This record gives sequence, structure tokens and C-alpha cells, in this order.
Amino acid sequence: MTSAAFDVLGIGNAIVDVISRSDEAFLGKHGLVKGSMMLVDEARAEALYAAMGPGVEVSGGSCGNTMAGVASFGGKGAYIGKVRDDQLGSVFGHDLRSMGVSFETPSATEGPSTARCLILVTPDAQRTMNTYLGACTGLGPNDIDAKRVASAQVTYVEGYLWDAPAAKQAVLKAFDAAHAAGRLVSITLSDSFCVHRYRDEFRALIRDKVDILFGNEAEIKALYEVESFEAALEATRKEGKIAALTRSEKGSVVIKGSETYAVPAAPVAKVVDTTGAGDLYASGFLFGFTHGKPLAECARLGGIAAAEVISHVGARPDQALKALI
Repeated sequence: MTSAAFDVLGIGNAIVDVISRSDEAFLGKHGLVKGSMMLVDEARAEALYAAMGPGVEVSGGSCGNTMAGVASFGGKGAYIGKVRDDQLGSVFGHDLRSMGVSFETPSATEGPSTARCLILVTPDAQRTMNTYLGACTGLGPNDIDAKRVASAQVTYVEGYLWDAPAAKQAVLKAFDAAHAAGRLVSITLSDSFCVHRYRDEFRALIRDKVDILFGNEAEIKALYEVESFEAALEATRKEGKIAALTRSEKGSVVIKGSETYAVPAAPVAKVVDTTGAGDLYASGFLFGFTHGKPLAECARLGGIAAAEVISHVGARPDQALKALI
């Protein structure tokens, strides 16, 4: 690839995770279903935040986690996402920048507060999540700087952005700017529910604009409405794109045209928390790809990153990923 200021530019929902230890009594008192993820409004988020015990605040969001992983490998990353000019917005920006990720999206000065995911961890390691989307839904085309997009080898986005019409338009603007500059674009399908909501749009997007596709087994089967992974693999192959498809403990499969690379999962001493596994797999793959590694090696790096993040609580690396390779 030609010279670029950044390896990967990520665009996603800027969310701060607030992680706190809790117990069954607290969940019952506040009407929470253990192990679930619920979308909540701002008033509910504020009430729960006030009632929670001491917590750890760390910037999150699927794409934000991926960009943190790219930086942990030693890659050059940039991020576009919307926060409000409030305390959690400052936390989000600080966390990304402290890892070496460039984050210059102007904070909103009015409207909803910064998005947050209030995560209550019970003694049995179950995570009960309450997500308020807030300011991140304000991301729009005006937040996309075509020159900044052109400065990255790959622009990577999360499928969750399709839930907000303005964010979708921002993604399409970024994709067009990337291709106009001779760069590549990539998307992760995010989750199977997201795929069910936007199946036709995602299939058209992959066919017409996407160069590198990420998804897990459930997501890719949902995308092509098939029962087996093998059928989904062949349907994906017909798109003629690079696709990196994860299969949990079975590792991942990467395809490009007639080429197929099945790469086993990296060993994990103990699986503690699977949150962020797909996000970190993408970071390893994209780091390898933008540094000229063969596709099988890209998948291996993705597996290493995923194995590290599932070995502890939290969706960001606990140790420098570059030390693991």
C-alpha cells in the first residue's frame, strides 16, 4: 500500500463502560435481569449510575476496542466517534489518546450526554449491562473529514452504526472518500440481531463497497440465511472480497477468492470474559494486514489478541499485544 499517516481509521459508537461489582440483591432492587443487555434512557442511566458502587470507567464501544488493540500492537490508529463535553466524554478521549490513538472528533456542546454502558458484575462473573446511547447517535456526515479518511490505509466501521440514519450517511461518506483516495474499507457485522435488522442493506454494502468483511459464525449465517457455516462460507466467497470469519474455540477462517485459510484459536489458560473477543480479533487482523502480513498470519494475530482479551475482565488488552508476537 502507498504511504499513509494511519494504518486504520475506525468509526464507531463512542461508549464509556462503567464496570462495578454488584450482587443479586442490587439487581433485584432495580429490576435488572442478570446477564442481559438492556437499552436505557438517560434518566434511567443517571439513576443506576448514582446507585452503583465504586466502579472502573474505561472507554469502550466495539470499534473503540478494536482501535485500542491496533495501538497495543504498535500500529497507528485514528478514531471518529461522538461524545459530549462532559466527564465521561473526557474519559473516553483520554483513554484512547493515552493508548496512542488519534481522536479529534469535536465534542457535542449540547444535546444528550456521552453514551455509557453500566456493567454490573456479580460474584458468579455474570455481566448485566445497561446501555444508554446518548451523544454517539449524533455522529453524522459533518464529522467525516475526507482528508483524514484518505490518510488511513483502511477505514473500519461497526455495523451498529446502521441504527442511526445520520451515522449511516457518515459511513457512506467515509467509504466514498476512502475509495476516492485509493484506500480500502472494512466493516464488522457487529451482531446477528443487527444483521437481521439490516440484512438487505448489508448485503448490498458488501457487494458494492466493502473490501474486508468481519463476522462471526452466527452473523454470517444470518446474513445469508443459511443453516451451516460451510454454506455461509461459499455464499461469502461469491462476493469476491476478503472475509475473516471467527468461530470461537474453532478459530477463524479467512477467504479471498478461491483461497481459504483455516487458523486455529490461540490457547487460553482460562476463559474469564468473552466481551470484546471479536473486536480484538479485528485489531490483530487489521494490524497484520496493514503491515503486509499474509492472510493466515493476519488471522493468527487476530487470534492472539482475542485470546488475551478473553483471559480477563474487560474488552481492552491488559498487556501490550506487541509483546505477545
